[in-house]
Amino acid sequence: MPNIKSAIKRVTVTEHKTLRNKMVKSATKTAMKKFNTTVSVETMTKAVAAVDKAAAKGVISKNAANRQKARMARVLNKAE
Repeated sequence: MPNIKSAIKRVTVTEHKTLRNKMVKSATKTAMKKFNTTVSVETMTKAVAAVDKAAAKGVISKNAANRQKARMARVLNKAE
């Protein structure tokens, strides 16, 4: 445990941010899994929204978000 006041604050802030990032990433993964089990336009729109929100919050990078959306679109087009 750090002794300096600012270092103590950084530890607590990091814990809060880590928790938020885990929640956002978990919600994104859940939406992706729902899309993969039931490949449909409705589930894809929800998954794309979750991926976009994660990218906007900085949890995943913009390129990773675009890559995931492209993969989902490819699966959807192949299914139709």
